[in-house]
Amino acid sequence: MATKHEQIIKHIHSLPVGNKISVRQIAKELHVSDGTAYRAIKEAENLGIVSTIERVGTIRIERKQKENFDRLTFAEVVNIVDGQVLGGREGLYKTLNKFVIGAMELDAMLRYTEADSLLIVGNRVKAHELALKEGAAVLITGGFDTDEQIKQLADEKQLPIISSSYDSFTVAAMINRAIYDQLIKKEIVFAGDILTRFEDAYYLHAKDTVQDWYELNQTSTHARFPVVDDRGRVIGMVTAKDIIGKESDVVIDRVMVRNPAVVQEKTSLASAAHLMVWEGIELVPVVDPSNKLKGVISRQDVLKALQQIQRQPQIGETIDDTISANLQASDEEEGVYHAEVTPQMTNQLGTLSNGVFTVLITEASRRLLAHEKKADMVVENVTVYFMKPVQLDSQLTIRPELLEAGRMYAKIDIEVLHDRKVAGRGLIMAQLIHR
Repeated sequence: MATKHEQIIKHIHSLPVGNKISVRQIAKELHVSDGTAYRAIKEAENLGIVSTIERVGTIRIERKQKENFDRLTFAEVVNIVDGQVLGGREGLYKTLNKFVIGAMELDAMLRYTEADSLLIVGNRVKAHELALKEGAAVLITGGFDTDEQIKQLADEKQLPIISSSYDSFTVAAMINRAIYDQLIKKEIVFAGDILTRFEDAYYLHAKDTVQDWYELNQTSTHARFPVVDDRGRVIGMVTAKDIIGKESDVVIDRVMVRNPAVVQEKTSLASAAHLMVWEGIELVPVVDPSNKLKGVISRQDVLKALQQIQRQPQIGETIDDTISANLQASDEEEGVYHAEVTPQMTNQLGTLSNGVFTVLITEASRRLLAHEKKADMVVENVTVYFMKPVQLDSQLTIRPELLEAGRMYAKIDIEVLHDRKVAGRGLIMAQLIHR
């Protein structure tokens, strides 16, 4: 039987897009406490099926697909620009395809304003009216209001008209930044993106027997399975090693390993990979917050996804990407790298920041291992020694040296030079993931 939390999430899923939701309403309709309703609504917000807007409330929105992360709902725009909704609240769940800054004559504006777009404009009532009639929402900058008839038109068209105290350039930059951040998120793969769903996964119940394990092994050709209780919650893992020498009628509950490592759907692929390498396990159950089985991921799934990510072009660029792009292989010496200290790499004093130093030595080590061991690495420990501050525009030479390397483990010593003098050193110990 589903928990109250799950019942509320299912109920919210069933509501039409654009529907307003409140804690009190959910609590009353589903006969739960306000606290339970509040926690479920917050979970729904994390799932991307509702959005909460100050002075408006919480509304049901269309769940965003990964391929549509470069678009925002008008509800998200309100939060981004600290806006106030003047009219057209019923359309907050809609998605904008593009935005236009209305610093032009009305005739020219007409050519660029189209349905599902957002016109960013100041205190120009005629422009507000024109945009709404063309099927576009309106964002009024400078904190201005608009005429009552425009608000009524926005309600009729179900197109939001929003007011923000920021100027046009600032709100455009804020929206661009939000899209950019979401593009970076689009590239981050989670366990939920690659799992084998519960319906297709192989698992055993606690009351099953060793004979059931053999039958499932024959059917699936797998040797390890999650074990669930009557409510579908993961309580153990059972592998071939656990059942060897056991009678066929022995109950799985007596031979399984209890409290196994698990991940959730929002666990990043990198974290899942680290867990599997660190614990030396081949299969991890994916669970919901109540530990109910949602599916499984295997080491093969993780490695395949990691390799696919590396082959894909970057869409958004993080600060780590910027730093890594600045690291160039030496033309004279193999396994040696050069980097220039740019403004983005400095701290408030204008010298190379500690975090950037760590990124540089980690990336140099990763490239060395990719070349020499044909493997990726999961960092286990980093020790850093700073000898002297490095100024802006300085040229660095980075020399990683492989001290020890086994099948699953490596130790790398890194020397960082500036003007042929040691500026810092690092020691990295890492687990290896072979390609």
